[in-house]
This record gives sequence, structure tokens and C-alpha cells, in this order.
Amino acid sequence: MEIVTPKCLGKREARKQDRRAAILAIAKRHFMEQGYVGVSMSAIAAELGGSKGTLWSYFASKEELFDACVDEATRDYREQVMQLLVPSDNLKATLCAFIRSLLRKVTSKDAIQLHRVIHAEVERSPEMGEIFFRRGPQRTRELLAAHLQDAMHKGQLRSSDPLKAAFALTSLCMGSQQRAMLGHQFSDGEIEEEADYIVDLFLRAFAPEPAAA
Repeated sequence: MEIVTPKCLGKREARKQDRRAAILAIAKRHFMEQGYVGVSMSAIAAELGGSKGTLWSYFASKEELFDACVDEATRDYREQVMQLLVPSDNLKATLCAFIRSLLRKVTSKDAIQLHRVIHAEVERSPEMGEIFFRRGPQRTRELLAAHLQDAMHKGQLRSSDPLKAAFALTSLCMGSQQRAMLGHQFSDGEIEEEADYIVDLFLRAFAPEPAAA
């Protein structure tokens, strides 16, 4: 009878995580090059090697695999957002730092490539757009909404629906993304200037209501 030690379990789990990472790396490349519809689980399994059952044991469907790819692609940025959105007496500085990071993210080469794939495929595969929105923009807005809600409670912003306020703030960045998708490459100076303008506009719109006389 084989005795399974903690060390063996650790090695087994490490191999499992390495295998999962390899699957995601292959799948991400396939999705970016071929779009959602053009990708087949069989093609990914063939490149991975081994039996098809290996791939299916990790991901039960192409939709689940795409979901995992988007989650991995956005994980580092979510962690960056959480580090930026720390409650502070200087709300403007915090929001400027966040918007600068968001502008750099949405105008980056990888983000533009991913959005082009999404836009090209979403009519044929609505689930692709839903997964991307849930894993990407929606999570960022939820993190921002929590921060804005805290600012509202402190009187730094007027009371409002924090998720709608987060949507309003992040939507102000979409014009820059549109320019990037059309080929414009933003300089650091342009990012700084745009972030300052966006945050100033947002803070004017959500300024605390004056106290009653």
C-alpha cells in the first residue's frame, strides 16, 4: 500500500498547478489569435499533449476555460487596484493614482488586443463579452465603488449610488481607450494630464452638498 506523505502531496499539487498554468498559457494564445469561436478544446488538448481527458479534468468547457484565462489576465491589475485604493484624507490624490493606472491599463497593447478580439467575437458569442465584463471591468468598478462609498460616508463626496459613481468615473477613461484602439500611443505626460482632468471633473460632479444655513 502506497503511503502518501505531505511532501508527496506538495509535489503533486505543484505539478497540478504547473499543468494548469500550461493549459492557460496555450489557451490564452489560441483565444487571442483565433477568437472565441475559432478555438476548440481538442486543438488545445493536442498542443498540450496527453489525453483529452487531462484538459477536461481541469476545465469542463470552453466557457470555463475562457473565464479562467480572463481571471488570470486581470488578477495582477486587481491586486494593484486594491493597493491604490487605500482610504486617505487626500481623496483627489488617491483617485488620480487610480485613474493613471486605469488609463495605462486600458490603453496598453495587451488590453487593446484583447478588446479587439472581444468586439470582433461578441455578436457570435455573447457569453464571451459577459465573462470578460464580469471578470474585468465589473470587478474593478466594485473595488472602486467600495472606496467611493467610504468617501461618501466621510463626507468627501455627496451621497449617491457608489457603483453608479464608479461606473461614471471609469467611463470617463473610455475616450482614451478608443483613441488607443485607433492607433494613438499615449505618453506619460498625456496620461498625467488626462487623469487630472478626469478626476477634477468627477470631483466637481460629486462634490459634497453645502451644509444648510
